[in-house]
Amino acid sequence: MRYLVLSDIHANLQALETVLAAATVSGYDQVVVLGDLVGYGGDPDAVVERIRGLDPVIIVRGNHDKVAAGIEDSSGFNAIARRAAIWTRESLSPENRQYLVSLPAGPLALNDSVLVCHGSPEDEDLYIFNDRDALRALREATRPVCLFGHTHLPIVVHLVDETLELVARATEAETRVQLAPAVKYLINPGSVGQPRDGDSRAAFAILDPGASSIVLYRVPYDVNAAQARILEAGLPASLAHRLGVGR
Repeated sequence: MRYLVLSDIHANLQALETVLAAATVSGYDQVVVLGDLVGYGGDPDAVVERIRGLDPVIIVRGNHDKVAAGIEDSSGFNAIARRAAIWTRESLSPENRQYLVSLPAGPLALNDSVLVCHGSPEDEDLYIFNDRDALRALREATRPVCLFGHTHLPIVVHLVDETLELVARATEAETRVQLAPAVKYLINPGSVGQPRDGDSRAAFAILDPGASSIVLYRVPYDVNAAQARILEAGLPASLAHRLGVGR
């Protein structure tokens, strides 16, 4: 079973369609989504509709999904994110808004070896930014592999004998990692729709538990079209600009 792992799409339909086309060439069986389908981008309704059509085997909500669905208020967001969240809520169809409402909180177990969350196994909204965060998350994880999003930074770290080590960053078009037995892994596939590692290419991963491997992918997409959709929606220009610089 090969799993396509998507995270932080952020209403970027152009990036999502490019990722799905590339993933189809690579081959996958089922879809796993780590949250934040919406927020920032100009096509929230179309993105939610597309994800619904993929029928993910497992999906968890992100913080932007919660605010856009009206589950939480936007008081924790900065002014730009708040403006985008309010516009997103108004742009979603009732059916797609209800879909976001229905999304479960993480962490959730995909199987005996894989845990899925948006932020961290400790808390769905907690960011994993440094070694201390990663160590705490790995100790909290109840499966050998923990997939997470939220930071938009594609990375693989592992824990061996209580020692945290960086395994890989997704700087190439394909970065393959062989998963060793008796080792705990923390894996972020990166963001489909809003990369923040200085690389504007969309990011995703394909996990193959049977082969004990995961491949992190980066694919170029039509950034100009995604930027145009943001501007057409009347959203802040800074949201369009950051797509071009990957920040």
